[in-house]
Amino acid sequence: MLLLAGISLMLAVALSVRLEVRKRVSIATTPAALAPPVTANADDSVAHRDNPSAHSADSTAHNAVPSVSPQDTPSPHNPSQRVGIVSGHAGYDSGAVCPNGLTEAEVNMAVAKIVVEMLRQQGYQVDLLEEFDTRLSGYRADALVSIHADSCEVPGASGFKVARVTHSAIPEAEDRLVECLYREYEAATGLPRHPNSITDNMTNYHAFYEIDPYTPGAIIETGFLLEDYAYIVRRPRMVARGIVNGILCFLNQSP
Repeated sequence: MLLLAGISLMLAVALSVRLEVRKRVSIATTPAALAPPVTANADDSVAHRDNPSAHSADSTAHNAVPSVSPQDTPSPHNPSQRVGIVSGHAGYDSGAVCPNGLTEAEVNMAVAKIVVEMLRQQGYQVDLLEEFDTRLSGYRADALVSIHADSCEVPGASGFKVARVTHSAIPEAEDRLVECLYREYEAATGLPRHPNSITDNMTNYHAFYEIDPYTPGAIIETGFLLEDYAYIVRRPRMVARGIVNGILCFLNQSP
C-alpha cells in the first residue's frame, strides 16, 4: 500500500514538471517572444525612410499647432492707406524696344502687377494705373510710384535711378519716398545707383503734374534692359520686392 502511494506521488511530480516545460516552450515560441528587441532609433529611421507619412503622423501627434484666433493674426499697418502704381508706357506705347522684340512696356507691366499683388497682400488699397490713365487727374493717395526701365541700347550701362518732381509742394515727403526706394531697391537687387543719368523726363514726369500736388510721387527706372536683363526681365519678383520694400519704408515713416 505504501509502495503504491509512493509510485502515485512520483507520477504526479513528473506530470507537473512536464506541463511546466510545455508551458515555457509555448511562451518562448510566440511571435512576440521571437521578435528582436525594439530600438527606438533603428525602428524610427526605417519607418520614416520608407513611409514618410509615419513621421508626419508622429509630428502631428506630438507637435500639434494651436489654433490661431483673429486677435493673433497680424494686421496691416494701416489698411486705409492707398498706393498708386503706374505701369510705364502701358496703354500708350511700347517704350524702349530691344533687338529681340522685348518691349519696356511688357517688362514694366510684369513688375507692376507683382508690386500690386504684394501690396494688396499686405492689406493696402492699390490702383494699377496706365501711363496716361484718366484716373491720374487729381489722384489722391499716400504714395504713387511709376515703374519704368532703361534703354536696350547702352552697352556697359548698369544700375537704377529714382526721382521726384523738381518743384514739389511736399519736398520733404517726396525726398523720403525717393530715399526709401533707393535704399530698399538697392538692398533687394544688388544693382548700383545710377543717378547721373536722371533726365528731365523723370524730374518733370507728366503724372507729377496730373496727380494731387499733395500725393507723394516718384518714378523709378529699374535697370538697363541690356546689361541688367538678368535682373529686371528674368527676376521680376525680386525687382518688385525692392519697390514694395521702398514703398513700405516710406509709408511706415509717414505721419
